[in-house]
Amino acid sequence: MPYTPPIRDIRFVLDSIVGFAALEATGAFPDLSSDLVDAVLEGAGKLAAEEIAPLNATGDRDGARLTPDGVVAAPGFAEAYRQFVEGGWGGVPFDPAYGGQGLPRTLMLAVQEFLQGANMAFGLCPLLTQGAIESLTAHGTDEQRRLFLPKLISGEWSGTMNLTEPQAGSDVGALKARAEPVGDGTYRIFGTKIFITWGDHDMAENIVHLVLARLPGAPGGTKGISLFLVPKVLVNPDGTLGARNDVACLKLEEKLGIHASPTCVMAYGEKGGAVGTLIGEENRGMACMFTMMNNARLNVGLQGVGVAEHAYQLALAYARERRQGKAHGRPADGSGQSAIVEHADVRRMLMTMKSSIEAMRAICYATAMGHDLAHALPDKAARVRARARQEVLTPIAKAWSTDLGVELSSMAVQVFGGMGFVEETGIAQMLRDARICPIYEGTNGIQAIDLATRKLGLEGGEAVRALIVEAASTAASLLETEDPGLRAAGHALSEGTQAATRATSWLLERAAQAPDDVLAGATPYLKLMGAVTGAHFLGQGALAARARLKAGNGDASFLKARIATATFFATQLLPPALRLADAITAGADILFALSEDDLAA
Repeated sequence: MPYTPPIRDIRFVLDSIVGFAALEATGAFPDLSSDLVDAVLEGAGKLAAEEIAPLNATGDRDGARLTPDGVVAAPGFAEAYRQFVEGGWGGVPFDPAYGGQGLPRTLMLAVQEFLQGANMAFGLCPLLTQGAIESLTAHGTDEQRRLFLPKLISGEWSGTMNLTEPQAGSDVGALKARAEPVGDGTYRIFGTKIFITWGDHDMAENIVHLVLARLPGAPGGTKGISLFLVPKVLVNPDGTLGARNDVACLKLEEKLGIHASPTCVMAYGEKGGAVGTLIGEENRGMACMFTMMNNARLNVGLQGVGVAEHAYQLALAYARERRQGKAHGRPADGSGQSAIVEHADVRRMLMTMKSSIEAMRAICYATAMGHDLAHALPDKAARVRARARQEVLTPIAKAWSTDLGVELSSMAVQVFGGMGFVEETGIAQMLRDARICPIYEGTNGIQAIDLATRKLGLEGGEAVRALIVEAASTAASLLETEDPGLRAAGHALSEGTQAATRATSWLLERAAQAPDDVLAGATPYLKLMGAVTGAHFLGQGALAARARLKAGNGDASFLKARIATATFFATQLLPPALRLADAITAGADILFALSEDDLAA
């Protein structure tokens, strides 16, 4: 299944939508330059297209295997991972003091998009390692950072997060894994964790597990959880590897998709206790783990983008090749048939996919920019605003993008018709792989609740309102153009901002007096905010493309396409989302109108 890295689209988002040049202006990234960005995009794209994408179908077919010696990666994966490590791709955004390249996270997001788009099962391994690095950087001891960060950043060692247990899924506070202090600064970890992505494999010489567990006498719920670093192989004080730790993979889960990504049932302490060290403070494990999870949430949102992009590429290629029927007023071959890309309904699906992917991508990269600016801007107030923007966009990037990743992958199957339902075309794998993303890293319902409660409550609602105000400004700029399509897009976006303003005010009013009403409206609210924000960023891109066209700066065909897709999204896909305002403000009573018995009747 060939994959073409969307380098030009990503570069347009960086330059014309999220303002990537602002990072270079801060001086916080001394090596950052336009030429370096080009080199990273070209190099990472080449690796993804030539080495990693060809393993997507074979990995899906053959999968990872559990052997008596541990998990063996799917054929070809270890060699591809070695090339990833040798290229230094895992170190792009990390501290040069530990071997990183000190570049923006936003640039690493492009590398991640290529990996996830080319082969999501493969891309999950470095994704989790990146989160482990973030958590250790923020919360680890000097000794933990010295021993583990260089190898994690290089990719020689990989990382995992261990939260879920059979009785503790989204309710992490119900976990039972325990940690017993030994008295020498280490702990013995006991318990079983499930759904551990890349929990064991043979691609790296060590695996660093970040494990949530309870100390003796710890409070119940999430307040009594601590985080521990538990390596697969113990590490000596000089950094060399020692004995094998008491950690083992008991089973590989049989899954709907991502077959080449080993999803492990992990056992800790079956032979006397797995050796671990505390990360951060006792009973503060959730705060430490959230550093990793917030990183992963954005990257999972990007998985929705990557898989949808690959599915779109396959659907477009098939639509241009497959000939069926005669499209009215469109070219036909000697047999009187047209390529199905000429049929209006197929074109509608392709335009829906293309414009939605562009909106999803813009939201994800804008989220990463919020992170980078929050660390790099010299002005404290500006850093605070950037952090608030990142906070607001994170649940939208994760949930809206992954919901659409599934929807658009399903749409790609529809473009293939009956051939899409058989495995030989490869498009079915895209849909199967995409389906986990709305579940990963806090289900999308949890993301929606986070947006409608905690994120909406930031600064009394001002953080969300600032985003809506920006979207309204974009709408006004679109309405000022002489382009009829852009004016129509501006009108639709203006209506979208009005609907978002009404819904936001209603949720803020109900938060104290009727929190169930807020919870009931959370998911439609996130969908509305995703559509409005997506239209806003695409509108900014359309205005930039129009300015470049007038200046004769750039590929005219590409720039016109950006204007067309922004117009399509705003006028065709945004209006249905505006009706969500009714669902947002309907309250909780309608959801509980049937009793449990009535639901079963």
